[in-house]
Amino acid sequence: MHQSKTLFALAALLLATITFYGADAAIIKQTMEGAVDVTITYPDSVIVGRDFTISALVQNNGWEDKQDIKFTITSTDDSILVNNGTLVIDRLSTGGSYGGTIPLKSASSAQLGAHYLNAVYSQVLLSHNETPLPAMQKNIAIPIEIKKLPEVQINTSAPESIFTNAEFPFDVEIISKDIDIQNVLVEIKSPNDVSFRGQTTHTFSTVAKNTPLAVHSQIVTPSSDVTLEHKLPFEVSVKYTDDTGTERTISKTVSLLLRPRTFMEFTTDGGLWIGGFFLAPYVSIGTLVGIPGGALFSLLIHRLQKKNSKKRKK
Repeated sequence: MHQSKTLFALAALLLATITFYGADAAIIKQTMEGAVDVTITYPDSVIVGRDFTISALVQNNGWEDKQDIKFTITSTDDSILVNNGTLVIDRLSTGGSYGGTIPLKSASSAQLGAHYLNAVYSQVLLSHNETPLPAMQKNIAIPIEIKKLPEVQINTSAPESIFTNAEFPFDVEIISKDIDIQNVLVEIKSPNDVSFRGQTTHTFSTVAKNTPLAVHSQIVTPSSDVTLEHKLPFEVSVKYTDDTGTERTISKTVSLLLRPRTFMEFTTDGGLWIGGFFLAPYVSIGTLVGIPGGALFSLLIHRLQKKNSKKRKK
């Protein structure tokens, strides 16, 4: 009966901690005098300025009772704040167990990196369940890494340069590296020179930690010719709710070069521009070969004349 209660208490504590900290939960297990097992469950990393807890489970697996049991956590510096860091057990019978949690907080001004908490366990063993023996004490170091605020990253993928009367892919990837984020709004803002095919605003209820979210869009450039190349700014903004319920916004701006179309250009969908002629992706090779040679020659002459005209004007 005692064993089943012990296993239930351990499972409850581990479930509570793993539910709160997810994959960052870590465990230290120590065996003390008189076959007492102390299990400490803690987050191996916490975010600066956040509350967290450390759980301790004491199991008396020996033949004799223990009393005056204390489990105390202290911080070695001001980066981790401890309010009430002591668990006290007056007496623990053979086969019994006791668990509890201690609340802590990483300070907003905490130094990032590795820190150590000092856990002190002490107890008095009762010989034959009656005679107290000298108290024993053991120190246990608990490593905690303090991380910066959760990072949500925006990655973009697009051609370095684009030209008129064509479509180009503009892909966005959102990655939340430390936490799950909620109520995610992704918005793509383009300059007046171009437009997008489809939606430029996308909403998602949840983006899981370290699970990339991909958004695919198509840039549609104007049909009118461009005589001078110039850069176009595209802004991607992401609004989301973090694990504390705080609404946050991040953004990234990328610049693409809009340039005049050259004599021969391949579009990203497999189309082909030859001078002023456009061959759609579905046009066969036979159609391409069937273009009159005179037409291609005329286009080439026209282009050369255009270049010479520009040189004379200079």
